[in-house]
Amino acid sequence: MFKNEAGQIRSGWLIGLAIFSSVLIQNIFVLPGYLYAVVEEMTNNPNGIDVDNMMTLLDDRPWLYALTNVLGYIAGITTLLLLWKFVNKKKVKQLGFSNTTKNLLVGLVVGAISIVLIFFILYVTNNLQLVNSFTKPQFSNYTLAFFLFFIFVGISEELTFRGYIMSTLADRGNSKKVIYIVSALVFGIAHIANPNVAVLGIVNIFLVGILFSYMYEKTQSLWMPIGYHITWNYFQGNVFGFPVSGTTPHGIYMVDVSKGNDLLTGGSFGLEGGILATLMIALGYVFTYMFTRNKVA
Repeated sequence: MFKNEAGQIRSGWLIGLAIFSSVLIQNIFVLPGYLYAVVEEMTNNPNGIDVDNMMTLLDDRPWLYALTNVLGYIAGITTLLLLWKFVNKKKVKQLGFSNTTKNLLVGLVVGAISIVLIFFILYVTNNLQLVNSFTKPQFSNYTLAFFLFFIFVGISEELTFRGYIMSTLADRGNSKKVIYIVSALVFGIAHIANPNVAVLGIVNIFLVGILFSYMYEKTQSLWMPIGYHITWNYFQGNVFGFPVSGTTPHGIYMVDVSKGNDLLTGGSFGLEGGILATLMIALGYVFTYMFTRNKVA
């Protein structure tokens, strides 16, 4: 049950242990930040905290939100790396921390361009209206704090769902199809509890999970999917002001999609809930193939 014919711990148990341990440790390390926000709120409001606003306590404090979550991500990443080294008994470099600069830059550029293209398609088709004009960007503490936050989101999620899960499955002899599907499926499931969740949004998250797996395999590096993941999220939420997988946006430009077609805009879930995101994900496969076609996977 726990071991395969070769006497190795089965991949499912290793993956379950890794996800449970890293999430648990991550939540333990973010707890002080949340407690600090609660104490501060109680100090500022002697009459008590509005229970309905509990979830926004950190969201209203961008640097506390970012630093608290970055601390949690670092703890979770460290836990995952220790499990990889001492339980999987593998070297950290085998997870894909190689070929850094070019792949990271390409990923950052392609992720940003994907969101910019979606924005302009929606803009020229009148599926969104800008609340503030192009000449009046609204920079704030969120602009820098959330860039730091999304850097660690990208690193943590790609290390978990691509680096650890895919490498563990491959090490146990699973087929490429199984490796891709399991990695993307777990990635999609991890987003099911997001606010304003949409069916197409989860489908697109699954599809982008397959894309990230493809990038990881073709480049033999985590850095392209990490780069793409960072700017895909950041340009949605903190440049153009769309919800990121249902979460609250804080863009330098704010958009109104209330009069747009939800099938295109993604509605309250954000761009990932629309078919334009599906199109950009498909183009991501084409780009990755063209970029890596002369490389040996």
